[in-house]
Order: sequence, then C-alpha cells, then structure tokens
Amino acid sequence: MARRLGDAGRMGPSPTGGRGQAAALVLLRLFVGVFMFFFGLDKASWLLDATPLATQLSLWLLEAQPMSRWYLDRIIPGAPVFARVVPIAAMLGGIALAFGFWARIAAAMSLVVVLSLQLAAGSMFRYAYLTDASGLPLVGGLLALIVGGTSDKRRPKKE
Repeated sequence: MARRLGDAGRMGPSPTGGRGQAAALVLLRLFVGVFMFFFGLDKASWLLDATPLATQLSLWLLEAQPMSRWYLDRIIPGAPVFARVVPIAAMLGGIALAFGFWARIAAAMSLVVVLSLQLAAGSMFRYAYLTDASGLPLVGGLLALIVGGTSDKRRPKKE
C-alpha cells in the first residue's frame, strides 16, 4: 500500500483521515465564534458609554500585579477608544469565526481582545485562570484556530 507524503508521520491506518481533524476544527471554530459574538454583545453598552469600562479598569488598577499595572497605566487614558474597539472586534471576530470567513485572522483578532482584557484584569496570573472556561481553554482554542483553522469553504484537492 503506497503512502502519501502527508501520511508519513501517522502510526497505522486512520478511519477518518484528515476529515476528522477538519470536522473538529470546524466545530471549534463555530463554538468559539458563537462565544466571542456573545462576549462582545455582552459589552455592547460600552459603545454608547465608556464609563463602566473606565470604572472597571480603575478598580483593577487598585489590586493589579506589576505587569497588569504597567498595561493599565497605558490603556486607561484610551479607555473611550478601547471601550468601542473591544465589543466591535469581539462581535466581528465571532461572526467571522462562526461563518468561516478569514478564520485565522478572526481567531488572532479575538485572541488579542481576550488577552488584552485578561492582562488588564490580571486574571492570567491567578490559579483560577487554569480552570476558568474563558481563560486557558479559550486561549488554547483560539491558538488552535490560528495554527490550523481554515474557512469552511471547500478547496480543490491537490494531487
């Protein structure tokens, strides 16, 4: 039985081949996309009033770790802009992921949004970050989509 170049590292036959992995990435892309859309929708009030975000950033600053303090010192002056960018980027990224448009770019944009808020809150420096679904699992899912995510559109196979 002849082996294709792409099968060189595989141990034994695989019943689903690359289709199983592709289906898993599509499911991951879809569910992370829906999550990111509603993550942004939850913050849609920031589009009209940046005060809730500015207040939250100031509260985080009071108990911030040194790295978070450094970051907060830089973003608090731009809170009105940040308050508009976060919900728009999260919702657009979520829609793009859910529908398979520019999946890698959308995942990267979503990762920047998520990490910026996690760094500001200092949540990534706490043990609970490892068990919080919007912590390490979300970051891992977005990284997986950046590395292996593609759009759902069918591409012609190269032989």
